[in-house]
Amino acid sequence: MGLFSVFKDKKKETLDQGLEKSKQSLLTRLQRAVMGKTTIDDSVLDNLEETLIGCDVGVETTLKIIDRLQERIKRDRYISTSELNSILKAEIASLLVQNKEEFPVDFDSPLPKKPYVILVVGVNGVGKTTTIGKLAYQYKSAGKSVVLGAADTFRAAAVEQLTIWSQRVDVPIVQQGMNTDPASVAYDTLQSALAKNADVVLIDTAGRLHNKVGLMNELTKIKKVMQKLMPDAPHEVLLVLDASTGQNAVEQARQFTAATEVNALALTKLDGTAKGGVAIGICDQFHIPIRYIGLGEQMTDLQVFNANEFVNSLFDE
Repeated sequence: MGLFSVFKDKKKETLDQGLEKSKQSLLTRLQRAVMGKTTIDDSVLDNLEETLIGCDVGVETTLKIIDRLQERIKRDRYISTSELNSILKAEIASLLVQNKEEFPVDFDSPLPKKPYVILVVGVNGVGKTTTIGKLAYQYKSAGKSVVLGAADTFRAAAVEQLTIWSQRVDVPIVQQGMNTDPASVAYDTLQSALAKNADVVLIDTAGRLHNKVGLMNELTKIKKVMQKLMPDAPHEVLLVLDASTGQNAVEQARQFTAATEVNALALTKLDGTAKGGVAIGICDQFHIPIRYIGLGEQMTDLQVFNANEFVNSLFDE
């Protein structure tokens, strides 16, 4: 077995283990939904609707899946309950927005821009700074040079935490301390990355949602100053969401997408929750691709999201 095969198997094992709670919750509920039935009828669909909502897929997305199943029943006339898993897998995979072409397929993929600038947003407590540290580790492990920017200057802990991550991963950080101008930090970070000919720039931002206008103005200013140095920066505006909060993550996505041009998502803490179905609803409602998923505490437990692998791990018995 080659090194690539070993790595691929390890990655799948991490994914399977990380989604175990969500998978067991979903499969147990699905078994109850079809109990005593041989064909998918209205009562099965009612039970399935309750199952998907209970797994945090969300009402809107659940109704869309049920509608598709009803259309399929009308067309095929007879669908056995034994086919339900495979049909659901196909329907849900079609709802999950795949990584778009402008994004690197994986950490070791060629970057579309150099430096590749990722602006990271999200409320405090979702694992935003930890995600940045893990991204830095993964990109560095893939042979890419990384620069961090501590632009969440309103929380002393945020600057300190990112500094610790920079030391742990052994990558440079640009920081000006607490209560300094976040846009100035972002500008200096990109300027430093250009001078170092770095591959990847990861910039942390303030996680405040109580003032949407203030957040929008702050992020707009950060973008404008970076674009003086690099007209198309940032290349990813990455929203970090805590999957364990279920529908609250959906509400955070709604508020952040209204405040700024989010074009990528990271779902953290999937390993500690049975609410992994929230990924399906978020992708369907906002049409923003999930780029990364967090599946554990280790630095290697952050993966680039693959819709087919995710659905297979969630449904395979």
